[in-house]
Amino acid sequence: MSPPIPKRVSDKSRDLKEKKKSQTRWRTEAERLSYSSKLLEALRHVRRSPSPAAPAPSRAVREAADRVLAKAARGRSRWSRAILSSRLRLMRKAKKKKALTGSFQSREAGVGLRLPALQRRVRTLGRLVPGCRKVSFPVLLDETTDYIAALEMQVRAMRSLAELLSGSAAAVNQIGSASTAMG
Repeated sequence: MSPPIPKRVSDKSRDLKEKKKSQTRWRTEAERLSYSSKLLEALRHVRRSPSPAAPAPSRAVREAADRVLAKAARGRSRWSRAILSSRLRLMRKAKKKKALTGSFQSREAGVGLRLPALQRRVRTLGRLVPGCRKVSFPVLLDETTDYIAALEMQVRAMRSLAELLSGSAAAVNQIGSASTAMG
């Protein structure tokens, strides 16, 4: 076996540029506008087609927003691939649940060693970022950074959508009250 080849300076600088690009990508106006229009389209679809097996409306909105966010990431990150594949996994899980008879053993509480505080926090962070339960610490930090930037963009887009919609509702109410007063 040959010894591992150390990274060249150009590889390190390329990695740094890609990381920076990932962080700034979510902050561009074009990305936000693209996400906002796709989000509005997905929300209209959720509102138009409520199926009896669909989750609660608030959950359906959250799932639609997350799916659109994952599609905007174009599968470049672990969390976006996890969100896009989670729907399929949930459907398979539901089928398996129907097939199982319920003969499983529950895990006893308190069995096992208590982890150090840092490892507990890393594990908790891994659970919060989709698709990052079993990744190394550096990968988890990169994914978390990208996920937070994406969520910040999602919040900005949803806030502007809410302001837009509440403004249009107020305008409709004003028009409606003016026409009632005239008639």
